[in-house]
Amino acid sequence: MLCERCGKKAASVHVTKIINGNKTELYLCDNCAKEKGEEISFEGKFPLHQFFSGLMGFVPPGGSETVVPTGYSGIQCPGCGLTYTQFGQIGHFGCDQCYEAFGKNLVPLLRRLHGNQKHMGKIPARAGSFVKIKKEVERLREELQRKVAEEAFEEAAELRDKIRKLEGKISSGGEDHE
Repeated sequence: MLCERCGKKAASVHVTKIINGNKTELYLCDNCAKEKGEEISFEGKFPLHQFFSGLMGFVPPGGSETVVPTGYSGIQCPGCGLTYTQFGQIGHFGCDQCYEAFGKNLVPLLRRLHGNQKHMGKIPARAGSFVKIKKEVERLREELQRKVAEEAFEEAAELRDKIRKLEGKISSGGEDHE
């Protein structure tokens, strides 16, 4: 999308203003955003890592000293050496092995952040059909349970066959399985 002000550069700043109940949206390039005074920066004003540290319980309300939950402080990533305490302070992992090293301790964090540990949102288009097939199998299984409870066995058998067909695609890797 091009900048709505100059029409030359790609828009990289999205400004939404709500004034007296009227919502206006503006897509600007960096230069036009600076000229218009719409550039927003959280640096220094709102450190994101402190926000996440607070959610994770590392920083007590109103405090600045890091407090690691009991039993978590000794955990360290074998790949990069990042400790769980450091993770709480900086708010991001050091390498891909951190997910595995801190894995069991992330479940309560995800529940607290998202209200659930299972993704319930949209599936990105680039994820390919593999994820979509798995979601469809889940949906069909729920529908199958309803049909069995309603004693609609012919419809349940059709659903069972659809599920088996989709599971065959999953086990064979699907068309664009990554």
